[in-house]
Amino acid sequence: MARTIDPIYEPSVLQAPDLLLSDFDFDMLQHPLLELQGKVDKNPKTAAIILAGGTGERFGKEGGKQLVEIAGKPILTWSAEAFDAVGDIGLIVIVCPEERQSEYLHKAIDPFPFVTPVVLAPAGSIRQESAFSGLEYVDDSFEFVVLHDGARPLISPELIEHTINTVRGNLDADGAVVAHPAVDTLKVVEDGMIMGTPDRSVFWNAQTPQVFRSGIYRRAHAAALADGFVGTDDSSLIERLGGKVLVVEGKRDNIKLTVPEDYILLAAAVRMMYLKSAGGDDLGF
Repeated sequence: MARTIDPIYEPSVLQAPDLLLSDFDFDMLQHPLLELQGKVDKNPKTAAIILAGGTGERFGKEGGKQLVEIAGKPILTWSAEAFDAVGDIGLIVIVCPEERQSEYLHKAIDPFPFVTPVVLAPAGSIRQESAFSGLEYVDDSFEFVVLHDGARPLISPELIEHTINTVRGNLDADGAVVAHPAVDTLKVVEDGMIMGTPDRSVFWNAQTPQVFRSGIYRRAHAAALADGFVGTDDSSLIERLGGKVLVVEGKRDNIKLTVPEDYILLAAAVRMMYLKSAGGDDLGF
């Protein structure tokens, strides 16, 4: 039997990407076992904000990366469908360039059977402004808000739900961030010289989703705006106020599509999802 190759844990396979993509029909991935079922609970307490406002300059494709397709569905659709399948989410706010809202609806939302209400908010010039723009579409009936990068299409409903429940189940927690432990050796560098090697066990790579209690998240944005503070992610806004943010360990295949090479990783991961859901044990390498 041929050895199964996991490109997430064995990125050396990217030296020969044809092994992953040759004779590969992405339409094959349109399989019912991969389809998520949308649902909304009777009294949902969480609103989702999906950030899709980036220009995709590093990806190098005109029109950005949000509408790039894998298995016949735009990247943004994959992300939004995962939140649609979480019953506690009663609203999905997609933040995208205002001049492209109709295009995003036409290509990524309207052709698919979403159950959760979806609204679009105009993106700002930076991520923090986009998150605040999306927050303005969330009314006070929602106790929690979850932020997610639209370019992370492989997030699962189970991980989203688990992250929400982590915050809900810890009354003294203000939020929770999906992250993954650092696996590379880290170096402290100044002026091109290595100054030290910190213990990597205390370092985690932050991902999304990030879930927060909506009240403190609003206050954190207001304080950041008043102080002129710009954070590197949503959690940093709450951290600076002394808020308690927990970590939820995610998966390494929660990849963000940033550069063209990421597409190969995503495509390979989707292929493995299909084969596993169809009962296949062998990728055929």
